[in-house]
Formats: sequence, structure tokens, C-alpha cells
Amino acid sequence: MYLDREQLELQEQARLAPYALCSRQSKGRQYPQEEPRYRTAFQRDRDRIIHSAAFRRLEYKTQVFVNDEGDYYRTRLTHTLEVAQLGRTIARALRVNEELVEAICLAHDLGHPPFGHAGEDTLNELMKNHGGFNHNHQSYRVVTELERRYPSFLGLNLSFETLAGLAKHETNYDLSHAAGLDPTLRGSMEAQVANFVDELAYNAHDLDDGLQAGLLVPRDLDQLEIWRTLCDRLNWRGDIVDEVTRHVFIRELVGLLVDDVLQTTAVRLEALNPQSSEDIQRQPGNIVGYSESVARMNRALKAFLYENMYYSFRVVRMKKRAERFVEQIFGTLLADPRQLPREQQQDIERRGVHRVIADYIASMTDRSALLEYQHLFDPLTRP
Repeated sequence: MYLDREQLELQEQARLAPYALCSRQSKGRQYPQEEPRYRTAFQRDRDRIIHSAAFRRLEYKTQVFVNDEGDYYRTRLTHTLEVAQLGRTIARALRVNEELVEAICLAHDLGHPPFGHAGEDTLNELMKNHGGFNHNHQSYRVVTELERRYPSFLGLNLSFETLAGLAKHETNYDLSHAAGLDPTLRGSMEAQVANFVDELAYNAHDLDDGLQAGLLVPRDLDQLEIWRTLCDRLNWRGDIVDEVTRHVFIRELVGLLVDDVLQTTAVRLEALNPQSSEDIQRQPGNIVGYSESVARMNRALKAFLYENMYYSFRVVRMKKRAERFVEQIFGTLLADPRQLPREQQQDIERRGVHRVIADYIASMTDRSALLEYQHLFDPLTRP
């Protein structure tokens, strides 16, 4: 006995809260397609994202530490998987659509260029007179036009709800117009969960990598209220965090943050009593979030990581090296676009040479960007 799509949709509708987005009520796709017999629309979105070329390339894209720094630091792919796991946990507890949250989480970083934020900042500067570059906007473009897997349309043809979740990923870039959305409305509960767990995972797991790399030590972390809270909860005092203790701390931190967001969000939902997703989207602020005390501690942790990890000498050196690679690749391709692969050359008339080069570089992994640099500038490397 198996469950077909209609039965899956009925089960989903029965278990989800009234403010959740049900796949049965999806507004569909830009290019109409018959939905599969054994998957819901959002399950199909998730599967299309996982099978995309852009998703596979996340394995060799920088999170904080460049790939050649070591095998045990997080990459953009492991970060994405951790975000999706946290998103599923919180979505299930809040009775919102777990598979829609998962799809949004899996797609949210597809637009990241090589070398992490160093690559993004460099491309944005190089593109400042040509529309700029932002990884959130690029992720949306990846799934709507840059992935090429189907003969009759560009992109992955994801459902309206998944695209809306990506477009409402909180950023200075307003994608509401591009997605045909009302810019005055907030994201759905599913979009808010995906947005929230991205930052939760980013802070917790960058702290983990920073401790592992030796960039962060307990005596410096003692200035943070959240670190002192963790020490008290674990009854731990010391100067050295070994591998097992580090894992214990990160688990405790993630547990503390997840507990707080679930309790805080539940209180807000009870007060609001929303009866539809639209009730959530019309609110002046997000429903999913921390209590004020934990939000304050988390902001302090984020500021600490920026100062002591993202701007540490090792990370700054990696950043400057990455900037040089991206700048020089971009510059030589712009000087003579005939160096681009034929497929990219064919897109210049439609998208403009600057955007085509930016898209080409953004699609690269750290490793392929370094190989491209060698092909372009090393006289002993075959083009």
C-alpha cells in the first residue's frame, strides 16, 4: 500500500496549523506542469533544488574558511544542510509546512559566489554601476533563470510559495517586485522559519569553527553573556576547550536558541490566533523570533564573531587573496569576453557583458575559480 499525492496532501492539511501553507493550496508554477503522483508540490521543489548543479557546487564554496584551510571546517553545503535540519525541527514543532521550509533552506545560498562574503563584496564593487551583486538576489536568479535543465523553460520552475520564501529572505535587496509579490507583506511562517534558522546556524556553527581553528578562546568569550550562560548551564570553567567539550558547548547553544524561539513564537501565536498565512504576513513584525533577552545575547555574539573571527588576520588574508583572484578574473574577461565559454558569450546580448561575467564567476567553486585564474594567467597551464 502506498500513499499518492492526494492522500499526502490530505494528511498534510490535517496535521498543519491554520496559518501554515499547504501544498494542496499552492498557487502553482510559472510554467504549468502536472504534479507527480507520489510527491507534493513542495517535495518536488526540494528534490529539484537538491538535483541542481548549483546545489552540488556548494560543496566547494567557502563558508568562512577557504577550502584549502582544512577538511573539517564548514562549507556552504554543510551550512545549508544544517540550516535545513534546524528548519525542519522548528517547522515541525510549530506545525508549519516542514517540506516548504526545507526547500527554502536548501535554496537560500545557491547564489553565493566562491570565497564567501569576500567574493560577494568584490563582485558587488565590480558591478556597482551595473546593478550590483547580492547573493540573495542571485539565489533567486539561479532557480528562475540560470539553471538550465529543461527544454521548454529556464530555471527550476519552482512553486510560487518556494519562490516567495526566497524573495522574502530578509535582505537589503527588495525582491518582492521581481517575484510579483506585495512588498508590504512579510514572509509566510515558513519563510520566517527559514530566515531565522539561517542566522541561528551561522552564529552557532561559526563559533564552533572559530574555537576549532583557535581563533576564539574562553578568556575572550567570557565577556559574552551567552557564553557565561552556557558555562553556568554546563557547570564548566576552564581555559581550554577540547574537541568533545566544544561539541557539548555548541549543542547546548543550539538547544538554548531553539528552545527560546519556540517558546517565544508560541506565545506570539497564541496572542495573535492567526487563521491563515495571510494573517501572519500582514503583521508589522515577524512572528518567529527570540525573546528580548536572548536576542540581545545573540546580537552580542554576532558582533563578537565579526570582530574576532571574520576580521582575524587569517580570515582577512584569505579575504584579500580572494579579492585579487576575483578582480583579476573579472578584469581580463571584461577586457576580452571572447575568453568566456561559448554558452556565456551567447548570453551577452540578452544580459549584458558585465552581468554575464558576474554570473559566470558566481557559479564557480573556490577550486574552479583558482583553476580559472591559472588558465588565464599561468603561462605553463593549458587554457
